Amino acid sequence: MDNQKEEFAFEELQALNSNIKSAQGVPDELRNRMTQMLQRLERMAKLGHYATEFDNISHYIETVLQIPWSSTTKDRLDLNAVREALDRNHYGMQGVKDRILEYMSSMILLNQRGKESEARPPILLFVGLQGVGKTTLAISMAEALERKFVRIAMGGIGSPFELRGRSKAYPEAEPGQIVKALMKTGVRNPLILLDEIEKASGEAGLRNDIMAILLEILDPSQNKEFRDHYIDYPVDLSGVLFVCSANNTGTISTALMDRMEVIKMPSYTDNEKITIAKDYLFPKIIEKSGLREGELQIDPNLWPGIVRPFGFDTGIRSLGRTLESICRKVAKEIVEGKTESVYLTADNLKYYLPK
Repeated sequence: MDNQKEEFAFEELQALNSNIKSAQGVPDELRNRMTQMLQRLERMAKLGHYATEFDNISHYIETVLQIPWSSTTKDRLDLNAVREALDRNHYGMQGVKDRILEYMSSMILLNQRGKESEARPPILLFVGLQGVGKTTLAISMAEALERKFVRIAMGGIGSPFELRGRSKAYPEAEPGQIVKALMKTGVRNPLILLDEIEKASGEAGLRNDIMAILLEILDPSQNKEFRDHYIDYPVDLSGVLFVCSANNTGTISTALMDRMEVIKMPSYTDNEKITIAKDYLFPKIIEKSGLREGELQIDPNLWPGIVRPFGFDTGIRSLGRTLESICRKVAKEIVEGKTESVYLTADNLKYYLPK
């Protein structure tokens, strides 16, 4: 029985060693360190008590090998593509779009002139109330550049360890959210949105620590050698395009604000929301709800009542939820055989609005 365990352990170690050797882009120093870990495990395996160590070390090695040390995507340096993505996904906000186009133009020009290493303009910080389109702007930028996109919700960050990771010496230790974002996208140059950074930790002391880590992550002079505690080896973040968002800037440190270019997001007027609802949201929501063209039609005069059914709202999230609720009620009636199509009028609007 013991011999079988030792043979099984040997096969696992061989598999890990093979993975280490074949991994692309892993720094030699880190590769040698992992090989030494396996050699120590092999000595322990011969003594028959290596199970716990194996779990910890194998998890560490597998994590390190998932980090995209060299894999990248190539940027699409086309200002028209940026403009088209912004116009396709966002109505109005011309001032905001112009600021993004200027920002991207500088990036494109530096790349075209062979100065990629200098293509590090200030970090963009979108500031505005909830539902005004901060996240979708970042998604549009990634789409235009053909970069992988990942969002990190800073409101859920309650400890510096969640960004920087915890040492592998601790049980159940893991890398931080930044390294996890690289692992998730599989490339070392994604666009990472740090969403609602002002909500990081409610405790002032912890918030200051998190702001200090964000400063290191976002500062081009420091993020080339970002050290995650779990990986315990410098990870180059210089290829990442970071974008931040916030509802307000009250709790963001002055040092961090100095590194960012603030773009204030305006609230939508009712007329803008009517256009967004009719031309952007409604067609997508109809499709997602399973309805076909013509199964739900809306009297053009009803849109003001749909846009503002419960009072003033600066964003468009509640508008989207209102339309989704209407579509689901229509879908339910069609499935139950009560109707084949619905025409929304002033007489039946109240019934179809969410309660």
